Amino acid sequence: MQGGGGAGAGLGARLWRWGPPPARGPQDLSGDGGVRKEELRPGTGQPVPPAATVAVKYSGYLEHADEPFCTNCTTKLPRLMKLGEDITLRGLEIGLLTMKKGEVARFVFTPVYAYGQQGCPPLIPPNSTVLFEVEMLDFLDSADSDAFFALTAEQQDTFPLQKVLKVADTEREFGNYLYRKQCFEGAKERYKRAYSILGRSPSNEAEQCQIDASKLLVLLNLSVTYLKLEHPDQALMYGEKALEIDHRNTKALFRCGQACLCMTEYKKARDFLVRAQHIEPFNNDINNELKKLASCYKDYVEKEKEMCCRMLASLNSSHA
Repeated sequence: MQGGGGAGAGLGARLWRWGPPPARGPQDLSGDGGVRKEELRPGTGQPVPPAATVAVKYSGYLEHADEPFCTNCTTKLPRLMKLGEDITLRGLEIGLLTMKKGEVARFVFTPVYAYGQQGCPPLIPPNSTVLFEVEMLDFLDSADSDAFFALTAEQQDTFPLQKVLKVADTEREFGNYLYRKQCFEGAKERYKRAYSILGRSPSNEAEQCQIDASKLLVLLNLSVTYLKLEHPDQALMYGEKALEIDHRNTKALFRCGQACLCMTEYKKARDFLVRAQHIEPFNNDINNELKKLASCYKDYVEKEKEMCCRMLASLNSSHA
């Protein structure tokens, strides 16, 4: 196993899985050749900030190996990892801080920035230089959120409103990521954290409007998440809280209608859905839910008739 430049040359000869090789050579991120980067596909926006939480796809390779010794590329939505806590490779932490959203890059780490002189038997031999291919799917700047939750309750009450709103939005974004991953329990907990943050008393009407706008989004998220968790009573509760903020919000009316339908409260379901339809008459989701309601109600009426007929038949036979 070669070290230093020889190892980089060997690893750099791997097939390019992300299109043609980059025009420029590798960047020396560490200043000593220990962490080298080649950008395979550019990203957009700002680089990953320190203390961010990232969602990445990665594959790690030993020199001259075609198969990765570790990868999460088979996972549709990888778990979120916090810089400074969940990333164990020093070189990978350095590399991730240079990436932008959507970027794909290749990194070569010498042993001191990877698994050290001891390696990690049996997968990683001693003193191994390794290559990582990384795709930055998304990241969330959680610095303000971390700072907020490190405060006492009294200190949180004095936190500037704009930062409170940012923390709540960060928690909601965490929830959205978990929701997309179909981790509905985890999403629910993030949304509830966001909602609790927004419980502070406003100083004036303008602040109330800002808090309500953030609350509305979280309440809608909670309502649909509880539907996914098959708790329609909770979905209805949060949907109605959203309607207290905006009584013409079609998403809230729709969620309440769905929740009532799940609980076989057909009249309430129809009331909510018809109100939503009046606001958005050409909304396919609303119209399809009304058709579903009509079908469910028809089945319900037919079953009720059948049950009544059986009861009458039983009474008639007992009197015969």
